[in-house]
Amino acid sequence: MSETNTLSVLQPKDFKGKVDPDWCPGCGDFGVLSSLQRAVSELGLKPHQILTISGIGCSSNFPGFFNSYGMHTLHGRSLPHASGAKLSNHEMTVIVTGGDGDGYGIGGNHFTHTSRRNLDILYIVMDNQIYGLTTGQISPTSEAGMKTKSTPHGSIELPFNPIASAITAGATWVARGYTGNVKQLVSLIKAGIEHKGFSLLDVFSPCVTFNKVNTYQFFRPRVQPLEDSEHDSSDWKQGIEKAMVWGDVIHTGIFFETNSRLTLEEQEPVLDEGGPLAHRELGLTTEQTERIVSRMM
Repeated sequence: MSETNTLSVLQPKDFKGKVDPDWCPGCGDFGVLSSLQRAVSELGLKPHQILTISGIGCSSNFPGFFNSYGMHTLHGRSLPHASGAKLSNHEMTVIVTGGDGDGYGIGGNHFTHTSRRNLDILYIVMDNQIYGLTTGQISPTSEAGMKTKSTPHGSIELPFNPIASAITAGATWVARGYTGNVKQLVSLIKAGIEHKGFSLLDVFSPCVTFNKVNTYQFFRPRVQPLEDSEHDSSDWKQGIEKAMVWGDVIHTGIFFETNSRLTLEEQEPVLDEGGPLAHRELGLTTEQTERIVSRMM
């Protein structure tokens, strides 16, 4: 690498946003933030090449803490915004960040359909298995029997399995990370960004304030990286089987990946020529544009 190229590579600190994180001390989301900063730095990306989009929740303040283009959108609606942004400028690296309540609860419908469309974006879900922003109620991924403010006698609901759901819905890259294993998490984020297609990265991100069950002490002896075992990530059946394992062993790593499907952008004929829509001449006259804007104001 030449001296010029070496100097042009940004460091993780260069992706630090202007706003300091307001998460609780010890929150797992800090690990996701620092891992993403390291990942994009190692990939040689620049802030103007990245768009981060979030919904609502503790983790969804993420775009303010990360130096790139960013959007803080509506509860459960980050993926539709990301879809529009990616189709408008398919050369951008679009990364969606959020939590399990935002992504798998109110946003569950969008999660399913973005998976099947195979849009080329990375969705990082900081899964703390609790509603932290509203001070501790069960979320879609909370374990059965879990006692919270909303379930004082224990939850009677089965938890949502995001890994198995993403695979069956059509996602082409599905993985799970853990903020207690930063080396693996950085590697997974890089792989998710580089994959062409919809990439889900579900990350165990312990909530140290409201979830006293799924703590670092809970995960540490249980988490087992798939790269340490015999696992064929091209086999979706194996991926689902490993995703269903939950007990003394909980797997992290890449459960499933395939390059056998084209992305939504690659199949859209409008995007075949002329470059990103955002860079093309507007197909309206000045008068038509002003009329539309005046009606919307």
